[in-house]
Amino acid sequence: MRRRKLGNLKLKNRVKLVCAIVTVSFLITQIFTAFQLIIVPRLTTPSTKTTDLSKRASISEFGETVIKLLPEDLAFTLFLPSEEAIRRDLRLKRNDSDSYAVLTRVMGFSSVPRWISSGDLEIGKEKSYDSISGLSLRVSKDLNGNVVVNGVVSEEVDLRIGEIIVHVMDGVVMDAEFEQSLRPDDDDDDFD
Repeated sequence: MRRRKLGNLKLKNRVKLVCAIVTVSFLITQIFTAFQLIIVPRLTTPSTKTTDLSKRASISEFGETVIKLLPEDLAFTLFLPSEEAIRRDLRLKRNDSDSYAVLTRVMGFSSVPRWISSGDLEIGKEKSYDSISGLSLRVSKDLNGNVVVNGVVSEEVDLRIGEIIVHVMDGVVMDAEFEQSLRPDDDDDDFD
């Protein structure tokens, strides 16, 4: 009888010991996490808050429209097509009735809900991010310091507008299906 009580007592002590170790480990983890949040500054916070888009010469009227679609108070990175790229690749003109719908779609492909500055990237090393539409973006930096997204090279990097980092791209970041839908139909097929 005494043996059984002694065995139960040892088992209870081991359970108490494990519970105590788990509790202490949890508390230490919480304390260190809280300490790091207090001590570590937000290194990737945009340093310049500019909401006047007209001061940015490289951001076109179409670009302003896309930027205004994003919430100003959340961290986003936008791989914005240049005005020339919008005209060349999307074939948009200022008075097109479809321009808002096309720009909304492009914004979904080229916006990432986090900050990605050129300083976060290493030359030649690709990082993968998902855009807000779910398109997988392969982002890297070339030898000239330009940001490259899915093969599209930037013209200007690290513009900061509110909480948004904007990289002006010499092309449009989009998925293949949407790109195919923008190509003009070849109506001149002569099979005579």
